[in-house]
Amino acid sequence: MDSERKNGKMIVSDDILTFGERTELSLRSLYKSYGYTQYKMNKFEEYDLYASNKNFLVSDNVITFTDTDGKLMALKPDVTLSIIKNAHPKPAETEKLFYDENVYRMSSGTRMFKEIKQAGLECLGNIDVFCISEVLGLAAKSLELISSCYVLEISHAGILSDILDEYGFSAGTKNEILKYMGEKNLRGVCEIFESNGLSPEKIESLMKMKGSVQESLIFLQKNFPGKASEELAEAVGMLCKEVPADKLRIDFSVVNDMNYYNGIVFRGYVNGIPSGMLSGGQYGSLVRKMGKNYEAIGFAVYLDMLEELKRKGDGYDVDVLVVYGDDCDLEELAGLCAGLRNQGESVTALKNIPERFRYRRLLRADGGKSHG
Repeated sequence: MDSERKNGKMIVSDDILTFGERTELSLRSLYKSYGYTQYKMNKFEEYDLYASNKNFLVSDNVITFTDTDGKLMALKPDVTLSIIKNAHPKPAETEKLFYDENVYRMSSGTRMFKEIKQAGLECLGNIDVFCISEVLGLAAKSLELISSCYVLEISHAGILSDILDEYGFSAGTKNEILKYMGEKNLRGVCEIFESNGLSPEKIESLMKMKGSVQESLIFLQKNFPGKASEELAEAVGMLCKEVPADKLRIDFSVVNDMNYYNGIVFRGYVNGIPSGMLSGGQYGSLVRKMGKNYEAIGFAVYLDMLEELKRKGDGYDVDVLVVYGDDCDLEELAGLCAGLRNQGESVTALKNIPERFRYRRLLRADGGKSHG
């Protein structure tokens, strides 16, 4: 049975939910268990909200239309900007929100607009190291719900900012360095420093840093002492009490725009998907850019990428595919399918096998008879 009633409530079997749907429900349950409340938003926002923060968006291409009152509106390409706009945490208080929304933006693969399912959370207001560690922990747990083979890579924008500010680079040069770091292009970074008559030794040591999480934190505190290194060490130290250290990595190729991010930044990967499944960080600079005065940290989980896992996984569309011809006895066919379903198998009957359709077992029903 796909569903049953228990104490007056409908209980839905996991068998009828897709992997994506089960993951959505599990994420929602996880975030609620930590006291996060759900944030709901409209499909539309005024375009100005996104136009003034295009660099923060995954893609700066936005679907727009003119409303009946003449306002230029946009199909939401992002959730975080809307939360910042509408959240008003009181001084010394912390607001914890999660979301499960569709966003609309251009796919990097097809270069066509796509409706994308996205879940995530935001922690806003009075943010301390405990809050930061909790969000990092929820990011790791979110990845674990998708796959036990995951890694959460973490860095700190403050450490990079201190190094780049020391050399007096322009905003444009900083962004170019960050782009190369994100690509793990050490040569490109070194060429920028050397062309300005500067030694790339410090930044090079960050990019070449290897070892366990503990070894990396010790290296940072020794070679880049300061508030940022201390904050990173304290937050990750707390994180290691609930997340296995071998699932964590300190990696300064995890970089984000310093006009928006001002603290810890992170990206999550699962086996089978080459690009990041999750990304987030502290974005207090963005909050202040939008005229608010509080700190914030959060992340997004890109649920549309679960389709990639499904295509690569061992999942089947159905347990039994029954192929029948024009001379098949349809009453016998119906009885065959019903009998298989009563045995707990999922069954579909078709005259032809669709391309890319996946089944565990194939039966052919000819002239009222069935055979494997």
